[in-house]
Amino acid sequence: MKDFVRDALEKVFEECRQEGLLKSTDMPKFVVEMPRNKAHGDLATNLAMVLAKTEKRPPREIADILAPRLHEADRRIDNVEIAGPGFINFCVKDDVWHNVLEDIEKAGDRFGATDIGKGRKVLVEFVSANPTGPLHIGHGRGAALGDALARILAFTGYDVQREYYINDVGVQMRNLGRATYLRYLELLKKDVDFPDDLYRGAYIYDLAKEMILKQGNKFLEMAEEEAVPHFTQFAASTILQGIKEDLEAFGVAFQEWFSEKQLFDNGSVQQTIEAFKAKDLAYEQDGALWFRAGRYGDEKDRVMIKEDGKTTYFASDIAYHQNKFTRGFETAIDIWGADHHGYVPRIRAVLDALGIEQDAFSVLLVQMVNLLRDGTPVAMSTRAGEFVTLREVIDEVGSDAARFMFLTRRSDAQLDFDLAVAKKQSDENPVYYVQYAHARICSIIAFAEEKGFSVPAYADIDASLLTAPEETDLIKKLSQFGEMIAGSARAFEPHRISMYLMELVGQFHSYYNKHRVITEHEELSLARLYLMGAIKTVLKNGLSLVGVQAPDKM
Repeated sequence: MKDFVRDALEKVFEECRQEGLLKSTDMPKFVVEMPRNKAHGDLATNLAMVLAKTEKRPPREIADILAPRLHEADRRIDNVEIAGPGFINFCVKDDVWHNVLEDIEKAGDRFGATDIGKGRKVLVEFVSANPTGPLHIGHGRGAALGDALARILAFTGYDVQREYYINDVGVQMRNLGRATYLRYLELLKKDVDFPDDLYRGAYIYDLAKEMILKQGNKFLEMAEEEAVPHFTQFAASTILQGIKEDLEAFGVAFQEWFSEKQLFDNGSVQQTIEAFKAKDLAYEQDGALWFRAGRYGDEKDRVMIKEDGKTTYFASDIAYHQNKFTRGFETAIDIWGADHHGYVPRIRAVLDALGIEQDAFSVLLVQMVNLLRDGTPVAMSTRAGEFVTLREVIDEVGSDAARFMFLTRRSDAQLDFDLAVAKKQSDENPVYYVQYAHARICSIIAFAEEKGFSVPAYADIDASLLTAPEETDLIKKLSQFGEMIAGSARAFEPHRISMYLMELVGQFHSYYNKHRVITEHEELSLARLYLMGAIKTVLKNGLSLVGVQAPDKM
């Protein structure tokens, strides 16, 4: 919709330049947007205000030159007005808006799709929780964000892969194994001193019980140093399988489960360390090996190998992020918890040192989820093993409600998630609000079919009958869908889709409460039924992009 207005502006600019009415040689960057106030027309531009600097005269004077020519430049422009200091406002002919409906019919489940990605290879790494316990509600928010972003990027022409990075090396894994081992001894009636820094959740007992069922008292008399690796491997693999099952229930699938351990097994970490030494990117001091992070924008240098000779998590993260680009990905997007914000400049420093462009790497930080029940906070402590798991949330409110609720705000804003609200069948529940609109339209179409009507093709309706202000507003809202999707992809902000759907549904309910779709007027009924079909398509496409079902009945 905005493209032909931009084309008309560019055409008029060139005419005026050639006639000597404008001195500027190049068309500047300008904006065409839909005004919030309907009184300001259908579309508006700031072109005259942008040109004022090079023209060295008031924007309104420039607007007076441009505006009279725009209707002639494109007959789809119905009316042009100058407002304020020099904004140019446009009204577009009704039949132009009606063409949007035909576009929706032609594109179907691809309406809103674009090719802005042009096949660019993108890796979205998300969740990546250590396999030391079940996923909690915070992981669920990251999972919803990552999966929705991957869907949106694929819909807009990117070649996308989803990846889960498994941190299966290091102290945390040993602590998991030791915690399971000690609970195993405890269950077999041995006196145990259980340290405070080990994992304490009830799931550790469950793992220990399962080990007893599988292995009996095989490890009862074995030395701890010999026994713990068995428990680490068993606990980690069992937890990881549970994580995979929970994510599958949440509608999230990964093409790659990338193990940190393989970076050590194939020598990648050691090769990276040697390469950094050779390029003077690392130096030894106080018995440790340091990366020159401060040289590349980080606040200080960072340790790669500790004094005891053990590598840090940072060392394997260097190898992992280098590996992402070695595999041919042109863009890497990491989704981390907000508590990792300090780690961002560290990885950026690494990529800068490796000669990788800064805009090839992005990090989305996911803020905390405040879990509520009827407005009352639910107490949680990950350290004490007292938290609500993602699986518990899915079982209580359903995958659709959880995903949509997670995507109603920007990822870097804290989110209140009320379990009671997520189960309500009312307008308070955003996912119910949107899904119910889709189901209601399906019901309208079914009712129409009982009366002998079916959703017609665009060629079989008289779109000029859609004259109610609410109908025009709905069509204008539908026209924004593709641009909104493209903006969501460029900004990595899936929540824009949820917000758009709620706004569209608000307009739909308002319209439906005021106007009957099936009336005594057959042609009007067909036109309105066609409009309902268009709204239904856009709702379904939008819900699909956030991984939520569009039910026919509720």
